[in-house]
Amino acid sequence: MKIAIAQLNFHIGNFDGNVEKMLKSIEEAKAQAADIICFSELSTCGYPPRDFLEFDDFIKKAEEAVARLAKAADGIAVVVGSPSKNPVIEGKDLFNSAYFLADQEVLQVQHKALLPTYDIFDEYRYFEPASEFKVVEYKGKRIALTVCEDIWNIGNENPLYTICPMDELMPQQPDFILNLSASPFNYNQADTRIHVVRSNVERYGIPMFYINHAGAQTELIFDGGSLVMSANGNIHDELPYFEECLRVYDLEEVKRGEINREQVKNKMAMIHDAIVLGVKDYFGKLGFEKAILGLSGGIDSAVTAVLAARALGNENVRVVLMPSQFSSDHSVQDAKDLAENLGLQYDVIEIEKVYHSYLKLLEPQFAGMPFNITEENLQARIRGMILMAMSNKFGHIVLNTSNKSEAAVGYGTLYGDMCGGLSVIGDVYKTEVFELARYINKDGEIIPENTIIKPPSAELRPNQKDSDSLPEYDILDKILYQYIEKRQGPQEIIELGFEEALVRRALRLVNINEFKRHQTAPVIRVSSKAFGMGRRMPIVGKYLS
Repeated sequence: MKIAIAQLNFHIGNFDGNVEKMLKSIEEAKAQAADIICFSELSTCGYPPRDFLEFDDFIKKAEEAVARLAKAADGIAVVVGSPSKNPVIEGKDLFNSAYFLADQEVLQVQHKALLPTYDIFDEYRYFEPASEFKVVEYKGKRIALTVCEDIWNIGNENPLYTICPMDELMPQQPDFILNLSASPFNYNQADTRIHVVRSNVERYGIPMFYINHAGAQTELIFDGGSLVMSANGNIHDELPYFEECLRVYDLEEVKRGEINREQVKNKMAMIHDAIVLGVKDYFGKLGFEKAILGLSGGIDSAVTAVLAARALGNENVRVVLMPSQFSSDHSVQDAKDLAENLGLQYDVIEIEKVYHSYLKLLEPQFAGMPFNITEENLQARIRGMILMAMSNKFGHIVLNTSNKSEAAVGYGTLYGDMCGGLSVIGDVYKTEVFELARYINKDGEIIPENTIIKPPSAELRPNQKDSDSLPEYDILDKILYQYIEKRQGPQEIIELGFEEALVRRALRLVNINEFKRHQTAPVIRVSSKAFGMGRRMPIVGKYLS
């Protein structure tokens, strides 16, 4: 038996586009004499469809997509993920299903049993869990058909669930496992995914074909990395990351377990490629082409500009330098050098006159009051207004350049430098931004060295440095990581050796700035806990306040 894996980039709600892409893959698999072709979870409609699932018309279109694919299941079986209706009145209206199509019919449907409802997942909002499990019999083989999370409760060891689908299927003596997944990227997920697949094949003694999405859906990146794993735990093949791919495998070869092809992963390379894909698909799937951002000469805007240029093409990225009287000459020059290194169109719009106009306008109200954060924020908001004006006039989408450290502690101006349609590095801590800059420069200087080595500064007052009001980032980021990703409370973090006053101050800053994060652009997710849909904190709360 020959089995094809089609790792594709789907578009939520684009049923015609998704089906056409699958039909093309079916023809390619047929040409290579495949007996079965497998697509990923909810591939007819894209993942995650979220509240689109509440529209009857959306479900009707998904059913029509399955019917079109069934017609193509002639001489080849097609395995595809799609929502299906629950005929029982009690419970949720839908199942998250895997369809096994053969001989132009629906041979069998297996529903997903384990419905993740944590972090970015909210599947129990929409779907009823499966309660029946049956292998698919096709061409003399018995196939365990599973959907994503169904393989993540190995031997009932995951306390989130009370059933293990593979334990239910094993008495029926399957020959191999097919798993249709939509597994979002974070920089640890590839290793975790391999561990889970390996644990399954070693426990059950049969190979697995694991099929993942490859593409971005707003915040979420699906990195591909689909797997074919032999029963001995060898990775027979690991598909490319962040790109579409179709490959065909001989089941008997996979069973022999003689090949091991695991790829080496580099954290910064993975983050780089994930963000580039995220920007590219955000623009492409929304029908946008051009981006604009403020380029300050600092490292955050520099890294953002490079990633945007690599995603969209240099000709589609415009940058605006907006120096004030507080901007250093070297920052302006660094910004110009970067724009010229990348071949970007750039404009220089000085804001000092506008800034003084605001001060004069507000002089009656501010009379006798000292310079403070008000005047700093005025500059940021002037810059935001200029970027939004150019966005409206030229049809460019503004990219937000704030990093995760700044977003965490509120070190950004709402309606100023926090504006934008997409937050490019909002899930990358400041220390990681420096690492990313070094990675970008690995083959030669693109980001000016001075941008990387100079002390971080917002340059909103004379001789300002970030460290004037924030701890050094190598300390702050470690505290933030423990609180945000690891969900450690203040005492637990203090016990790790951090200064108590510093911990309490940092955590308080995170909590009191929640209102800002609720109003900012979607953040491309590269960690296990990003700001946005996967982190739901109350704006008004007493904890740590």
